[in-house]
Amino acid sequence: MKRLLEQIGETTLWALETLGGINLLFWRTVAAFFPPDFDKRETWRNLYKVGVKSYPIVVMTALFTGALMVIQSAHFVQSTGATIVIPLGTGFTVLAEIGPVLIGLMFSGRVGANNTAELGTMAVTEQIDALRALAIDPIRYLVVPRFISMCVMLLLLTALGDFFAILGAMVTNGALIDFSPELFFNEMIILHFLDEYLMGLCKAATFGIAISVVSCYFGMTVRGGAVGVGRAVNNSVVATAIAIFVLDLLTNLLWVQAGWLTTG
Repeated sequence: MKRLLEQIGETTLWALETLGGINLLFWRTVAAFFPPDFDKRETWRNLYKVGVKSYPIVVMTALFTGALMVIQSAHFVQSTGATIVIPLGTGFTVLAEIGPVLIGLMFSGRVGANNTAELGTMAVTEQIDALRALAIDPIRYLVVPRFISMCVMLLLLTALGDFFAILGAMVTNGALIDFSPELFFNEMIILHFLDEYLMGLCKAATFGIAISVVSCYFGMTVRGGAVGVGRAVNNSVVATAIAIFVLDLLTNLLWVQAGWLTTG
């Protein structure tokens, strides 16, 4: 029992220390925008690395997600004739939930983990300490460009993924059910999913903030050489996944309480 209580206490202290460190890094990143003096070339490099190189996997994931949604509901639609279910379900779930959450998780696994490994390697090889020795602020030079690029690109990738998920649903729907893509698109317009679309983009922006700050924190606080880098990458992926689901829940509650969320 004593050992169990010690483990609970150690885990609790570690979690509180991590939350405090992430919160501190977030506010230091925000403060670095005043004045907005950060490395522009590093920002453009990160925009290309996290955005352009990520869109193929996002497009493929979105296409298969939209297609699978239609396949799963095709039997019900054919047996009941409730064709309105497909555009209604696709529009609501893709734009408000599956789109931003699934793309956020994919982004976290690819970009967040890579970012943690990159910064962790710089930390264990003392490159970050070298920047401080040269009077270069690591927050402005390393963290802010990644913060900007992840927030912007995850927002754009979510909008792109929404389009391809709906496209995948339209094509699969036309192949499996007697429901033309033109009629599917018209139903989507009539159902008016603007609120759900805006909520999805809002989620994407908050997910981008969480992924950037969490991955940078675990990367810059690596200790213990190569083993420490691997441990940091693992912790970063788990922490960002938890953050995505928590922020998803909080965003839903906020939009429902504010009366902004409708069902078409």
